Amino acid sequence: MKIIRSGSKGPEVTDVQHRLVALGMLIDASELEGEFGASTESAVRRFQAQRSIRADGVVGSETWGHLVEAGYAFGDRTLYLRYPYFRGDDVRELQRRLNALGFDAWREDGIFGEHVDGAVREFQRNIGAQVDGIVGPGTLEMLVRLRPDTTGPGREVVRETESLRTATGFTGAVIAVDHGPETQSEIEPQTPHGSGTYLAATLASVLAAGGGLPQVLAPDSAPSARAREANATGATALLCLLEGEEGSASCAYFGTDRTHSPAGERLASLILERVCERTGLRPAGVHPLAIAILRETRMPAVVVELPARFLKEPSPADPDAVDAVTHGIAAGVRAFLNTPSEA
Repeated sequence: MKIIRSGSKGPEVTDVQHRLVALGMLIDASELEGEFGASTESAVRRFQAQRSIRADGVVGSETWGHLVEAGYAFGDRTLYLRYPYFRGDDVRELQRRLNALGFDAWREDGIFGEHVDGAVREFQRNIGAQVDGIVGPGTLEMLVRLRPDTTGPGREVVRETESLRTATGFTGAVIAVDHGPETQSEIEPQTPHGSGTYLAATLASVLAAGGGLPQVLAPDSAPSARAREANATGATALLCLLEGEEGSASCAYFGTDRTHSPAGERLASLILERVCERTGLRPAGVHPLAIAILRETRMPAVVVELPARFLKEPSPADPDAVDAVTHGIAAGVRAFLNTPSEA
């Protein structure tokens, strides 16, 4: 899609502004007819922060997708399993209610996939309704009438937390490695699409040497396509290598203001700890993100954010530093797969 940012003008900007205003964002009247000025950029940043995506003030495909999804309220439309999947805040609310009732609708990612379909059918079976997987007026009425307690952790968080108690083992584990072309901004990539190829290949070699089965994803496809590729491999974990701030390292896992991936958070913490131990990079912390490569994958997934020098092509300036980073990442994955978390 066309990138919309500060200085843009036209009907696309007007559309973005009207969606933001409908969501309660404030935009100066002087900008409201299609001029992307300071108040529009500020509103975009606030919206992005609320949605746990990159708060860069730029409307690219990811931000636009979230704007569209935010426009759907629970009950606005009939939901059921179809391809492409329904996406939206109505799906997210459906998942939240089902999870609170004990029906595992997967993590609350706003995507009506097979897990949600299974949870809907199980719910319908339990209430004695027709088991068709269609969330129409009757199923909606029952979900509203039951008023589940949504203040605590949902079924999906409980399930994932429980899974951390059982080590699956590093040897033979399929580990997806992703490196591109996303950067921290939704603006045109700051580095070539192939950036990170050397680092990804080196990491794959280290993982393989330790007994893992790495699968490097196609770097030039869209994030959603790479997520589908990772899902198709049946990977145990996914590692996405992206550019971060100079002098520091950080890790991100799937999370929003309502839910998160406990397994992803633990994997991110273990990787960051071991990378910083081996490289001397300053730990910039772990944080939740809902970008596509984390949101749409079905395994514990993390984004490892590293200084640009580790991702440059055709070869890094400091091979020893790359060696330290890759061994640190591998050590974090090994600790995650071989050692259950403490209760």
